[in-house]
Amino acid sequence: MTRVAPLFKRLSFSFWATVFVSVVCLTLVGLDVWRSLYARTEQLNEMERQGANLARAMAQQADDTIKAADIALIEMVERIETDGRGAAPLARLQRQMRAQVDNLPQLLGLFVYDRDGRWLANSLGLPVPAYNNADREYFTYHRTHPGRGAHVGRPVVSRATGKWIMPVSRRLNRPDGSFDGVMVAALDIDYFRRFYESFDLGRHGAVALLSNDGVLMLRQPFDATRVGGGMRDSELFRHYASLTGAARVGSASLHSFHDGELRLNSFRPLPHYPLFVTAALSREEMLARWRRDTCTRSAAVLLLAVFIGFFGRRLVAQIARRARAEAALREARDALESANRTLERQAMSDGLTGLANRRHFDVSLSNEFSRATRHQHRLAFIMIDVDYFKQYNDLYGHSAGDEVLRAVSRLIRALTPKRPGDLTARYGGEEIGILLPNTDLHGAQVVAERIRDAVEALRLPHQGSPFGRVTLSAGVAAMTPQRGVHLTGTLVEAADKALYAAKSAGRNRVTLAAP
Repeated sequence: MTRVAPLFKRLSFSFWATVFVSVVCLTLVGLDVWRSLYARTEQLNEMERQGANLARAMAQQADDTIKAADIALIEMVERIETDGRGAAPLARLQRQMRAQVDNLPQLLGLFVYDRDGRWLANSLGLPVPAYNNADREYFTYHRTHPGRGAHVGRPVVSRATGKWIMPVSRRLNRPDGSFDGVMVAALDIDYFRRFYESFDLGRHGAVALLSNDGVLMLRQPFDATRVGGGMRDSELFRHYASLTGAARVGSASLHSFHDGELRLNSFRPLPHYPLFVTAALSREEMLARWRRDTCTRSAAVLLLAVFIGFFGRRLVAQIARRARAEAALREARDALESANRTLERQAMSDGLTGLANRRHFDVSLSNEFSRATRHQHRLAFIMIDVDYFKQYNDLYGHSAGDEVLRAVSRLIRALTPKRPGDLTARYGGEEIGILLPNTDLHGAQVVAERIRDAVEALRLPHQGSPFGRVTLSAGVAAMTPQRGVHLTGTLVEAADKALYAAKSAGRNRVTLAAP
């Protein structure tokens, strides 16, 4: 012990300084290695989160786009099966089809074909019969399948417009249930392309929309030769087809069917249609960024280790500058989060009326429907439509029509209950929906009548209406949802049918849906 103490005393300060610098340098290198590995893990996790968010946005957009077209189809099918195919009904139908196409930017056209594939009516104003589509896949499907649900067909080049379309169709039946033709909504493939092009996928990323039977509906980067092609032999489809239930929302590293590159694929099915989306980000591209950052940082650490003894003071100043930079970044991050929250609130409201928008309504309906199913509570929905609104716009102009919608919306908002869960939303065009949880049919009827009376009492002049003033028609539906029996669309569809009945009965009335 007595020999060790003098030995330590004999060692020079430069030695201890060298030991200190060596320990600091080794510590820095070790920490840098750990940080690089951690950054790599975080980079891959961020890549997976980004892919999942892309897939969620794509699935919601595709489902909403198809659903809007399908709702238009349901109304048109009901009209043609109810009113028949005389010259006057077809003329009214064609006008309604044009109005639907004008309201839905994703639609290139609406078409009606008879049982032999000949045109009966179309929204483009083309003479009929112009084309025969009996050879199309969707026509063959409906002719051989008696179901009345929507069918999303293979992408084709429209004979009417020359553009790529995604056909969404429904079957027309005779009174005896036999096949009587097809109603088709032509969705513009470019509408989806523009949405997909808005994503930053990197140089080697890709997104795609596929059917559950392996047909490629659309891929970005776009390649017209692959649209409508089969993907059943791809790793992606085989992997997706092997999954069931909730497992179909997930991620997997798979080789691309198109170029063989390894990508992290995040996939998600559409809620209401037999399609799924995938967002594929290049693993190598994401890690290349990490490699560049790692090399740059490691070089800086080594340089710091060599000159740390000489630049101690500069190191302290650098740490201080870095702390200030991190504080600025945190402030920028907080400001960005606040802006994102503001944008999210704005995205859930309708800019014209100030009511909740369709997206907000769909989310609330899903939540309240699930809550009513769990607790076995009644859930009511009122669908309101301004009578003869098109005629009002034609007579007074669209600016005046907007003012009427604002005035009616303010009145409805004032007369609607303010309980938690109650929601008033602009459903589309001049249609306004009111969601009333824990409310029976009679209670919803009282609310609807109160609103109808109040709007009529405003006595807003409307020379295009037989009533001489602005009036409302409303359809009211209520139900106690049963798990496995009802869907969220059931309640909306019932109210919409009741609204249609109110219009058919002369308008300016409230009609209750059948139990």
